[in-house]
Amino acid sequence: MLYFVGLGLGDARDITVKGLEVIRKSEKVYLEAYTSILTVGKEALEEFYGKHLILADRDMVEQHADVILNSAKEIDVSFLVVGDPFGATTHTDLLLRAHQAKIPYKVVHNASIINAVGCCGLQLYNFGETVSIVFWTDDWKPDSFYNKILANKTRGLHTHCLLDIKVKEQSIENLMRGNKIYDPPRYMSAAQAAQQLLEIIQKKRVEGCKDAELAYTERSVCVGLARVGSDDQKIVVTTLQNMTATDLGLPLHTLVIPGHMHPLEIEMLKLFADDLTLFEEVVLS
Repeated sequence: MLYFVGLGLGDARDITVKGLEVIRKSEKVYLEAYTSILTVGKEALEEFYGKHLILADRDMVEQHADVILNSAKEIDVSFLVVGDPFGATTHTDLLLRAHQAKIPYKVVHNASIINAVGCCGLQLYNFGETVSIVFWTDDWKPDSFYNKILANKTRGLHTHCLLDIKVKEQSIENLMRGNKIYDPPRYMSAAQAAQQLLEIIQKKRVEGCKDAELAYTERSVCVGLARVGSDDQKIVVTTLQNMTATDLGLPLHTLVIPGHMHPLEIEMLKLFADDLTLFEEVVLS
């Protein structure tokens, strides 16, 4: 049996009872280690679960999944995913390959940032399409997600922006030379995401867009969330311009651009406003 087990968002204790039972009866346990992180490391998970964890990086899961699948033909194998196995990042490819190989599988769900983002007070059924914001380089600045934010705004819907994670990534030079040297992990902050979003609208203005036509402006309200589900969870509501200078602390971060807000949503966001006067001024303008 191959088990897909969600770990939740905080620390080792966020595992469900069912998930913990599955892990403890599995003979091999893989920890997916490239799409998200918990606030504790592998060692803390091993101590709490009572199991040795095998780190499964992107290369293993995407290129050498047979290592996982072949084991699951003979023994119980757990594949652990931070959040929910089919939340912010899906693992349907591994599931489909298990199905094709006639390997039975089960899914143990858990909280994901996709639903936990509701802790800021914005109602989940008012969210539109989720977008991903990646780290830009000097010569690669993708912004196709902007149109999705604009489409959500047109429909009055909130946009949840998932922020880039770089784990076990290689530089172009090392990749070309075949050197197994990896860059240090990087996690995009809400401030970095806000800065890139503002650069996009500056480009749109140069192209002739009026502010009324933009998906957002510097004065648009946004919500930055950090370490959701942890004891030191932090939420800040401010303008996009102010978010570029807001330090939410350690990763992981996520960012929300609200659409049309219900009065109850506005009242909730007030709880997290860094400048209540500015928030009310912007919302009521």
